[in-house]
Amino acid sequence: MTQFLTSPQGRRLAFNQLEGAGPTVVFLGGFKSDMQGSKALYLEAWAKEQRRAFLRLDYSGHGQSSGDFEAGAIGDWAADALAVIEARTSGPLILVGSSMGGWIALLLARMIPDRIAGLVGIAAAPDFTARTWAEELTDAQRDQVTAEGRIGIASDYADQPYIFTRRLFEDGAQNRVLDRPLPLPFPVRLLQGTADTDVPPAVALDLLAHADGPDLRLTLVKGADHRFSTPDCLALIASSIDEVTRRAQGGLPR
Repeated sequence: MTQFLTSPQGRRLAFNQLEGAGPTVVFLGGFKSDMQGSKALYLEAWAKEQRRAFLRLDYSGHGQSSGDFEAGAIGDWAADALAVIEARTSGPLILVGSSMGGWIALLLARMIPDRIAGLVGIAAAPDFTARTWAEELTDAQRDQVTAEGRIGIASDYADQPYIFTRRLFEDGAQNRVLDRPLPLPFPVRLLQGTADTDVPPAVALDLLAHADGPDLRLTLVKGADHRFSTPDCLALIASSIDEVTRRAQGGLPR
């Protein structure tokens, strides 16, 4: 059943939670996604079957949470995730971040390092606003963002263009994780489809090369796209969570 809490910033945030054995699995969705997506619901059903503690949530401006999507930015959404985690969980966490949720998971690893037992990234997209600004926009499009405060960017995975605001770019630049050391002293599994056109495999390889950790692995799935939601892909996510949990509970040096 969906529940709500008010964050320290005054945002009304929707979440669903299962009680069970820890570490708590926290699913972090992507840009303009919500907690009703196929990965979130599959993992909730899996966690219920496994009697695992599980949490999924909607960032502000997403799904059932309050707020205007275009008014939000990466820092806001990371703060939303932190607010729900701190209010509703205790003990170690396994963060499962899809696309933008992978970036948010890395920010949470910076914010609450002592609580992170492991991380699974699914087409993780750290610093995607900086990459979009520098590599994908033309000079004319950058001028449009500066003048008008927003721009629509087409995606192969949405019917309508995604709206990127000037604040989203500015805030994203302040929350980068690939411009400084990125210690991940816990088991990490990165999952990436080779047919992903929104977050290409090169992004996963850059993250693998940049991050520093004792147990960091990348799995490429040939032909999988950004949705990463076929039965085989969903099963791979669940098995990766299991593997990370076992490795974390096995006393991996931190």
